[in-house]
Amino acid sequence: MSESLYKVLVVDDEAPARDRLKRLLDEFEGYECVGEAGHGLKALEMYDELRPHVILMDIRMPGMDGIEATRHLSELEEPPAVIFTTAYNEYAIDAFDAQAIAYLMKPVRREKLERALDHASRLTHRQLDTLATEAATNAPRTHLSARIGDRLRLIPWEDIRYFQADQKYVSIALENEEILIDDSLKSLEEEFGDRVFRIHRNALVVISHLHALERQQDGSQQVLIDGGKKSLAVSRRHVASLRKLIKSNKR
Repeated sequence: MSESLYKVLVVDDEAPARDRLKRLLDEFEGYECVGEAGHGLKALEMYDELRPHVILMDIRMPGMDGIEATRHLSELEEPPAVIFTTAYNEYAIDAFDAQAIAYLMKPVRREKLERALDHASRLTHRQLDTLATEAATNAPRTHLSARIGDRLRLIPWEDIRYFQADQKYVSIALENEEILIDDSLKSLEEEFGDRVFRIHRNALVVISHLHALERQQDGSQQVLIDGGKKSLAVSRRHVASLRKLIKSNKR
């Protein structure tokens, strides 16, 4: 460890659990609790301000859970180390341990916290995906993230109109802007399958923003989005199923 203090952010939706972790951290030399948050979204907001080296992250929290928050953090060029705190049973813990994921069972014990801090390591995308699957918390994200310099921009799901690929890049279309992200269309379709519809090999539209199909003079079809404010080309093979979907949404 460096002689300088390691900054730690404590994230848990239960105040007593946060208080216990803060008391334990006070007993260790070289560590400083710089803040606390009650859910994942607040933790991400605080990360930009505090830049902690380590985050003690609860897994199950209302709103944005710990796994989703950590997935966003892992997009950073130099993400913080994350140690999960959890109340899962021994079966789930065995699955985590097999993937070499740092975790602490609640109530957190002093010696285990000290050991986890000494061995804190950054989690890979594969480890996070495995954790989400084993913990049965792999619900679609509430936000997507874009890395802008050394900061994260979080995009709420309800603001997204469609996703479009251009060569190796994918952009999120909002009402008045487009933002580049690292996700592929394939992974987005797998994650949000019941919320999006593929209208073309290079585009997914959020179903709740579909408005109508419009035939062009050359016979091609375009889908209208946001009450007709935007339009996108629809490939011929998707026209029939898209028309059926739009019709069912208007019932």
